[in-house]
Amino acid sequence: MEITAETKTKCPIQLTKGAITEIKQLIYEKEVPDNQGLRIGVEGGGCSGLTYILGFDEPQDMDMTFELEGIKLLINKAHGMYLAGMEVDYHNGLQNRGFIFNNPNAADTCGCGTSFST
Repeated sequence: MEITAETKTKCPIQLTKGAITEIKQLIYEKEVPDNQGLRIGVEGGGCSGLTYILGFDEPQDMDMTFELEGIKLLINKAHGMYLAGMEVDYHNGLQNRGFIFNNPNAADTCGCGTSFST
């Protein structure tokens, strides 16, 4: 992985051990190329106004690149203010399975946990 000025800056989000394990498993299973990283961001929509983005992608011009536990993270610079301090977790239980976004910037969230407002 190429180290850039952004990778030396503290990543604005945290990944739990459960999220790290699941992301690494997905990278392996999907054979994600080295030139791609995990994009974490937001977009308009959802019940509460903004919806989280989580998926593998190539870096774009407006991205900040970080590395956490060997995982390359891509965050659009414009999304940083919505994601600062957020923790991404992964649950694999009988009643709750998937990525969970614990965002201190969210003033309101929907019941499914994938949409929020500030």
